[in-house]
Amino acid sequence: MSSGARGDTVLLALGSNLDTPLDRLRQAATFLESTLVGVSVSAVYRTPPEGGAAQPDYLNAVVRARSEMTPRELLGLARSLEERAGRTRPYHGAPRTLDVDLLFVGDAVVTDADLEIPHPRWDARDFVVVPLLDVAPEWRDPRSGRSVSEIARAAGWSASRFPSVLDVGELLGRAAQ
Repeated sequence: MSSGARGDTVLLALGSNLDTPLDRLRQAATFLESTLVGVSVSAVYRTPPEGGAAQPDYLNAVVRARSEMTPRELLGLARSLEERAGRTRPYHGAPRTLDVDLLFVGDAVVTDADLEIPHPRWDARDFVVVPLLDVAPEWRDPRSGRSVSEIARAAGWSASRFPSVLDVGELLGRAAQ
């Protein structure tokens, strides 16, 4: 894994559709800003739920930062954020107070029973790729070598695909970054 002076680039996806979703995303992003280095946040997009039972739309965003934490430590951080937000896992596809997915940690490729990096199917999920365009359009999947922009272009996805609830950086109270 390649590390810079301040660690690896880390990309995390945030999603929520229960219990004041915007507040949940803001709390998660604020905590990540206090824990990681050089945090930037995509716009917040309203997206329809994927399959499963009827449920409210999601709010989704992506956080880009740097960290010297290992992928396993970052997974622990993500799970602790979910637990603090009251996340339960009653069934696959259940509504969520907060979902924090570890998408990338530098150029790491990890395949363990409970941790896979890059996150599986990230490139097939428009609710992940569209916010990634805001903070990491040039990012390349270490498995395929394809950039976020290339994947979005091939799928016909752009920021206009979903309504934006907040612009880039506004989740942390900043103007466009």
